[in-house]
Amino acid sequence: MSNEQLVEACLKGDSRAQKMLFEKFGPKLLGVCMRYSRNQEEAQDMLQDGFVKIFEKLVSYKGEGSFEGWMRRVMVNTCLDEIRRTKKYQGNVDIDDYSYSLTTNETVLSELAAKDLLKILQQIPVGYRTVFNLYVIEGYSHKEIAEELEITVSTSKSQFSRAKAMLRDILRTQKLGYES
Repeated sequence: MSNEQLVEACLKGDSRAQKMLFEKFGPKLLGVCMRYSRNQEEAQDMLQDGFVKIFEKLVSYKGEGSFEGWMRRVMVNTCLDEIRRTKKYQGNVDIDDYSYSLTTNETVLSELAAKDLLKILQQIPVGYRTVFNLYVIEGYSHKEIAEELEITVSTSKSQFSRAKAMLRDILRTQKLGYES
């Protein structure tokens, strides 16, 4: 069944189509949730909430652009809503206690296997992880991140820099082959 057929069947309330949609896209979207969560259980809760929103908002999908991209956007927004709801994201947290080198080596992150990066990302504070995910993986600008998280652009940039530094520190500590 094509995505268009799945959407049409879901809009008609076909529970088998809803299950097929979940089975087809659930694993990929769980990966999105894992990047914003602390653990698998929290990610699964976010995934479930996200699919509820997908089914509720399916009528608003106009068939323009990638359906998977549309669902991914709904899922990211669901994750951000959960972070806001539980007040896990604290833009004003005192992050100056960390003294990490801010030298840049972007290639190390691009060479990591996805599962390794996910494990490492879950070790950094939720604020850093959220900004890192939005900027690097979702492609948001710092201005968009600032608006979405209700922080300043400079806070977004600072948290991104500190996330990269913390990731480098974790890589060094875990000896994943990173050399500065």
